[in-house]
Amino acid sequence: MTVSADVLPTVQINGVVWKQAIVGNTVYAGGSFSNARPAGQPAGSGTVTRNNLLSFNLTTGVLTSSWNPSVNAQIMTMVASPDGRRLYIGGDFTKVGSTTVYRVAAFDLTTGNLITSFRPRFNAQVRGMTLSPDGSVLYVGGNFSTANSISRLKLAAINTADGSLRPWAPRADKRVNDLVVSPDGSRVVIGGQFTTLNGSSRPGYGLGAVTSNTGTLVTPFQVNDVIRNGGDTAGIRTLATDGTYFYGTGWVYGSGGNLEGAFQARWSDRAVNWLEDCHGDSYDVHASNTAVYVVGHPHTCRNIAGFPETQPRSWHRALAFSRARTGTVTRENSNSGYFNFQGQPAPSLLHWYPDLTSGVYTGQGQGPWTIEGTNNYMVLGGEFRRVNETAQQGLVRFAVSQIAPDRQGPRRTGAAFTPTASVSGDNVTVRWPSNYDRDNSNLTYRVIRTRAGTSTTVHTRTAASNFWQLPTLSYTESDVPAGTNSYRVTATDPFGNTVSSPSVSVTINAARLAATDAASPTPTAATAATPSQSPAGLP
Repeated sequence: MTVSADVLPTVQINGVVWKQAIVGNTVYAGGSFSNARPAGQPAGSGTVTRNNLLSFNLTTGVLTSSWNPSVNAQIMTMVASPDGRRLYIGGDFTKVGSTTVYRVAAFDLTTGNLITSFRPRFNAQVRGMTLSPDGSVLYVGGNFSTANSISRLKLAAINTADGSLRPWAPRADKRVNDLVVSPDGSRVVIGGQFTTLNGSSRPGYGLGAVTSNTGTLVTPFQVNDVIRNGGDTAGIRTLATDGTYFYGTGWVYGSGGNLEGAFQARWSDRAVNWLEDCHGDSYDVHASNTAVYVVGHPHTCRNIAGFPETQPRSWHRALAFSRARTGTVTRENSNSGYFNFQGQPAPSLLHWYPDLTSGVYTGQGQGPWTIEGTNNYMVLGGEFRRVNETAQQGLVRFAVSQIAPDRQGPRRTGAAFTPTASVSGDNVTVRWPSNYDRDNSNLTYRVIRTRAGTSTTVHTRTAASNFWQLPTLSYTESDVPAGTNSYRVTATDPFGNTVSSPSVSVTINAARLAATDAASPTPTAATAATPSQSPAGLP
């Protein structure tokens, strides 16, 4: 089960959100922006100042008016303490308000104030952070070469009590993007664009793990035998965990990597449990108790029985997958130059297809960059400007159907959902194209005949479809009375959202029927035609 595709009203921003954190009923969002405005307001209207950091209510989407720290440059990462009492931020900034900080800072979430006693110093960008299970150690990754004026090559560990540097000093040769700590606190998985970790490239090519106390390389690390993303044009962008598994997202732009998609790996043996190679870079991942959500710009998932490539390309910037592995990656690949993951375990693509546009703020032409959530809500952040044809910039919420409006109904109308009707004697065959829905695969169709002002439902059926598999369905009504009869078809989702097709009319010729009846006096029993052949894999 996924969240619905309904767009819930959410505060908007005028730039990009790079990272979010959820503490209780509050969402914290950081990035590069200078103002915020309510949902429904156009750019430049109803704005209030918010410099690169804000918070809002998870259940209402309303901006927190009482919290407005000012951060002087972009925030790339954030993490909340396990007890929910602190929020750590990292990025390019050097000031919070009038206080000088050096690319990492912490807030007391009880008071909302900056914790001035915690002031570690990094000499370049911080991109990823994670905490030990007890919250006492902050593990930091990025592009820096010193921490607290001591040499640290892209990785460092900080005591959260006072900001002092710990001896932990693994080495990455290129940028670190993210880190995640194992549930028992013994290991730290690291992802980025590095090609060696502690001098090793296997494991250590864009992905690896070290011990949390000494920084020693952890082996074996089988996931890095399968997923190889590193260097200047490929990398692992984000990491996450749900306690049982850890997850990562990959991107490739040129050479140097093999995964554009996401993976799920086991903490127990550090092996791949599944991967999805939906071609198109992936930027963040979040696992709820029922689904795994990924944001990026996938344009084909054919290798895992999903949607095909189109010309011109169609981008699907938010997708959901099964938590369990359900099959294997196939070799089918209409795109040359992509790595072949044939035989690797794969999840199922779930039916959740919100539409998010690209943005212009970063110049990279992307939509969502970050996704966080609970078991009831998903919150996406980025630079998108519209969601499901609704103006909504930079932030958006989705919720499970129990608390969502559930108003996302069948999408096809007009000419795209027009039936045809043909006559053979006193039989009328109605054919119609399947419809599709953003968050429901099974739709109920009703064929309605109107004669002399009276409408009658003559056929009902439920069929599965999605936006790339739209089989033609049909029904034959027998013993149709002479005269003019019109037919229309309705499509209804499980929540009662209905669209109706245009009507088509046919005429049963009375004289022809009489001649036919004279030649064949035995009446023909009414029968219903079966649906036309569906594409492979569709019920």
